Amino acid sequence: MDDHSRLLAPEVAFRPAELADAPSFAAALTRNRASMRRWEPVRPETFYSVEGQAARLTALLADRDAGRAMPWVLADARGRVIGAFTLSAIERGPFRNGRLGYWVDADHAGRGLATAAVGAVCDAARDLLGLHRVEAATVTDNAASQRVLAKAGFERTGTAPGYLHINGRWRDHHLFQRLLHDDPPTG
Repeated sequence: MDDHSRLLAPEVAFRPAELADAPSFAAALTRNRASMRRWEPVRPETFYSVEGQAARLTALLADRDAGRAMPWVLADARGRVIGAFTLSAIERGPFRNGRLGYWVDADHAGRGLATAAVGAVCDAARDLLGLHRVEAATVTDNAASQRVLAKAGFERTGTAPGYLHINGRWRDHHLFQRLLHDDPPTG
């Protein structure tokens, strides 16, 4: 099956996440903990451990196998995780929707990788998963992520008060969507 793996830059691969990525995820998330704090829920210390990431990936890969999620990573030339992009809450039937979440290592931000990867996710959502729509949400002051979504063809659809508990409090989020096609559902 085509998993939409591809090179996004000369030394950056976009590929499905694997359980073997747990040590690299733990290192990347620990390395980026301070820079991501504004945009993330408060996490227990175990989240940043190899064991915590192995447990998280095991659950995420079970969701993938059940058709409820699809996780990808950005990996550098050494195979280190430098970003993650996940479609979750995948719904079939007449909705054909998935919810996008993502992050890129602070040392690799501002290079267009997030925009390219969001585009790759949308391609896979349409071509591999048969989805009609991808939605995303950003904390209202996350201008960088909002630019990524706009460049990747998303439109803002509204604002949700108290949408997610981020960095220790309920935060308002801007909501975005990208319609992938107008074909009727199949299969």
